[in-house]
Amino acid sequence: MEIIVKQGRYLFAISIAAFGVENLICAHSSDSFLPVIPWVPSYSWLAYFTGVALIAASVCIATKIRARVAALVLGVLFLLCDLILQIPRVAALPWDVGVRTCAFETLTMCASALILAGALPAEAPGFGRWEGAVKVLTRSGRYLFAVSAIVFGIDHYLVFKFIVSLVPKWIPGGGWFWAHLTAIAFIAAGVSIALGWMDRWASFMLGLMFLLWFLVLHAPRVASYPSVLNPDEWSSAFIALGICGGAWILAWSLSTKALLKGKS
Repeated sequence: MEIIVKQGRYLFAISIAAFGVENLICAHSSDSFLPVIPWVPSYSWLAYFTGVALIAASVCIATKIRARVAALVLGVLFLLCDLILQIPRVAALPWDVGVRTCAFETLTMCASALILAGALPAEAPGFGRWEGAVKVLTRSGRYLFAVSAIVFGIDHYLVFKFIVSLVPKWIPGGGWFWAHLTAIAFIAAGVSIALGWMDRWASFMLGLMFLLWFLVLHAPRVASYPSVLNPDEWSSAFIALGICGGAWILAWSLSTKALLKGKS
């Protein structure tokens, strides 16, 4: 398991780079929001800036060059986008599962970046007097991730028929079974991560579930809709891959902490 979860940061970096490229491609979109995390308003200059920032952060994370700073900045960016752009939309449409999903997808990516920042070793120069605030922020990552997982599980039941329709017919067991299983898995994983009980296995299995979704559900749909003029399928695919990476980053961080405790 350890070898696998160490790849989480690279899957996360690939997803962030993909979002950056999509922002650059869709910079002149006519939509009010670009259909790409972190759902930037469609001002060309802002989309270009966000795209470049996301690509730069992904390179830093993948190459381990100022990776902790990049991950922290990325987490703060996603958090601000959620608070400023997404939460007001959720407040205006509290029963809209689609709007809520967008908000918690952004929050999950925020949590993934914060968890990574908290797991990486300190870099010189550090954050000085802000180091305490940084530690509080990064420690909140696992709880933000846990809450998001629970919300995803609950929302599965609110749009249960739609979730069932997404399951390919060729998968044995039927869509009803897999929709129930994934909803329960989300809630169980979120509770486990929040309480710290079997949390490494919960985050590992959650990441594995998202990877299977990426390969089985999203990749074939992306192949069917390859045009970058309609990036919804591309965004959904890389969100799944990014959350897979985030879950494995969490599992890796928990494994690292357990190892350090064993040596102390």
